Amino acid sequence: MKRFLTPLFTFCVALAVNAQPVPATGSPVLRADNIDEVVSALTLEEKVHLVIGCGMSMGSDSKFPGTAGRTYDIPRLGIPSAFLADGPHRLAMASKREFDSRTYHATEFPSSTTVAATFNPDAAYRVGQALGTEVKDYGMDVLLAPGVNLMRNALCGRNHEYYAEDPVLVGKIAAAYINGIQSEGTGTCLKHFAVNNQETNRNNNDSRLTQRPLRELYLKCFEIAVKEAQPWSVMTAYNKVNGKYTCEDRELTEDILRNEWGFKGLVMSDWNAGKDAVTSIAAGNDMLQPGQERQYNAILEAVKNGTLDEALLNLSVKRVLEFVVKSHTFSGYNYPNETDLKAHAQVDRQIGAEGIVLLDNKNALPMAAGIRKVALYGTTSYDMVPAGMGFGSTGFGYYTVSMVEGLRNAGYTVDKDLLNRYKKHMADEQKRLFPHGRPPFSFTPLPRAEEFLPTAEELAAQVKANDIAVLTLGRVSGEGCDRRVEDFLLKENELALIKQVSAAYRAAGKKLVVVLNICSPVETASWKELADALVCAFQPGQEVGNCIADVLTGKVNPSGKLPMTFAVKYGDAPSDANFPFDYEFKMPSFAMGTGMNFKSDKKEEKPKEPERNVDFTLYEEGIYVGYRYFDTFGKEVSYPFGHGLSYTTFEYAVEEAAIDGDRCRMKVSVKNTGKVAGREAVQLYVKAPKGGMDKPVKELKAFGKTRLLKPGESQTLTLEWNVMDMASFNEKSSSWELAKGEYQWMAAASSADVRCTTVQKVAKARKQKVHDAMRAQVPVAVHPMVKR
Repeated sequence: MKRFLTPLFTFCVALAVNAQPVPATGSPVLRADNIDEVVSALTLEEKVHLVIGCGMSMGSDSKFPGTAGRTYDIPRLGIPSAFLADGPHRLAMASKREFDSRTYHATEFPSSTTVAATFNPDAAYRVGQALGTEVKDYGMDVLLAPGVNLMRNALCGRNHEYYAEDPVLVGKIAAAYINGIQSEGTGTCLKHFAVNNQETNRNNNDSRLTQRPLRELYLKCFEIAVKEAQPWSVMTAYNKVNGKYTCEDRELTEDILRNEWGFKGLVMSDWNAGKDAVTSIAAGNDMLQPGQERQYNAILEAVKNGTLDEALLNLSVKRVLEFVVKSHTFSGYNYPNETDLKAHAQVDRQIGAEGIVLLDNKNALPMAAGIRKVALYGTTSYDMVPAGMGFGSTGFGYYTVSMVEGLRNAGYTVDKDLLNRYKKHMADEQKRLFPHGRPPFSFTPLPRAEEFLPTAEELAAQVKANDIAVLTLGRVSGEGCDRRVEDFLLKENELALIKQVSAAYRAAGKKLVVVLNICSPVETASWKELADALVCAFQPGQEVGNCIADVLTGKVNPSGKLPMTFAVKYGDAPSDANFPFDYEFKMPSFAMGTGMNFKSDKKEEKPKEPERNVDFTLYEEGIYVGYRYFDTFGKEVSYPFGHGLSYTTFEYAVEEAAIDGDRCRMKVSVKNTGKVAGREAVQLYVKAPKGGMDKPVKELKAFGKTRLLKPGESQTLTLEWNVMDMASFNEKSSSWELAKGEYQWMAAASSADVRCTTVQKVAKARKQKVHDAMRAQVPVAVHPMVKR
């Protein structure tokens, strides 16, 4: 989400409306069953107000300072505002309010990537339920979450807010998260619809792609979430898709979202998205946020002069009122203005730990019983990354548990001399990075402390004094800008630190554990053999240090799986050639630390030529994103999609496989064949028969996770999906087509670790016609890396 200091629609003139006398008789009062009557009672001006937001709640004197805004209220008809707050992993609001001594804390839950790494919809539901409770407890109505854009590229700045590189994993986890939030009567807003896969020039970038990847990948995430959870609302994205702003594209919002998928809720714009308010309303984008005076004037004039059919406006108004009547505010909920922070911290700790992925382990973990003294290396060990940055994901909880605290809580002794050395280094780095003090808030990631290298004498003393070394590397990204290639690579001093610590501890017969506290993949192939164990923690939320300690010590047996591929190097994926990997985002100096982006009023003398990957981005890789490319074309990876080790072992067996009408079913028995209790996430991939459309060598169609299995214990997972989920999109006929033939169903521990396979035959081809919508306006070539 993006905010501007352009004229916000604070002109929603609540004072003027509130000052209107309430008629003694004749005016209906809004109820869930009289919305049409209320629409008829509205003046034209009131109708236009209702499809325009009331500005952002940024001032300390607002009801909920620091939140995203609200809908328009009309007291004379009993229409209250519904209050909107940003997400997805934290209720974003100011912790302090004017003339109020209380502090309003909100829990920093695991990032969306971490939740997806659980491969467990129940985990997503629990996070959503806790978030829904916090939104309700603090008096607000709707959380602007989740974000379900596909992880197309490792450098996207908002990957931490999204879930995965596979649309089935994204859609299923998002649906569970939405159902969790809405189980508390709190609304959700599914975003950013659609194909919003980069932050660079996000307000004007044109995502150019053909219909097949659009349907099979980038819309499929949203389709699953809408059909399985029915979010209250959907937020259109900033960008264009094939030449049209998403908020102005009726084919997207009406033909696909509502007509094909059966969406019943409200569509709202992202904050200050699009150009033409009238076109947005005509396209079925019901509400423009946060609202501007020019939008109000344009819509009002268009209805008056007949260029906008008032029936379309009425339809949007009706959807707004249907949205409002579901809210806590409309029901008169007496919110406590406090929440169960202790219980929600436990949810964060449990789910944060479940999402941690054990990438490699050479008998270093769990830490042996005789290990008690730990040397902590890496500045991130002392300054953990709980979450990503941005308006909906501030990265600042009301506390963050460090590795020091987490290990101490687990009963370990952390090297105090090394800790003091880092304290001094971190203080010096703070002075260097922020000579005028650290900003209280930043829209984009702040620079982090550089690593330092201990001297040979210091390192020798540390090896002698400690039983094991734990080295944490951190990365953070945020809204408004993308990462650069150097963020994917290890810095020179990071690599030097790993090499020195590894050599010193191995020489003494001791182990080095490297922890990745990261937002998106980093390069691991060139150095991972230097670590005796490699743990990808992603961003587990405010309990991050405790979450990691629980896994290192064996209190929690890791069961996370990678929701994306770790490539050997940047450039290995075909999307890498069509991403602004070397584009340097520059924010005006007066905006730094304020959370604001600004449009320049300066007009260029002549239009510049559109810049590739900035003004437009070509999705030349088509359907070959992530493992679909790497597995199909035999490209080596550092770690495959779905990879994740355990402290125990599991054996798979197929008990049943069948196609019953429109449903596919595969029952997989999972047995713990190791010595400790553990959980396993089973992935179901499908390989299509030859003779149909060109397909990836395998595609994820279902997944499931066991309960905690004791050694020798088994559980049967039933994995189900629709027959047409195995279909491909034919652009020539605008239809989903399922080829007849033999389909391989694979139960796997990762996309590269297939454990057992069955063959099921589809006797008759099937075809499902849909709208011919959102065709590419300019040719999109096929990238040489994916040509057959």
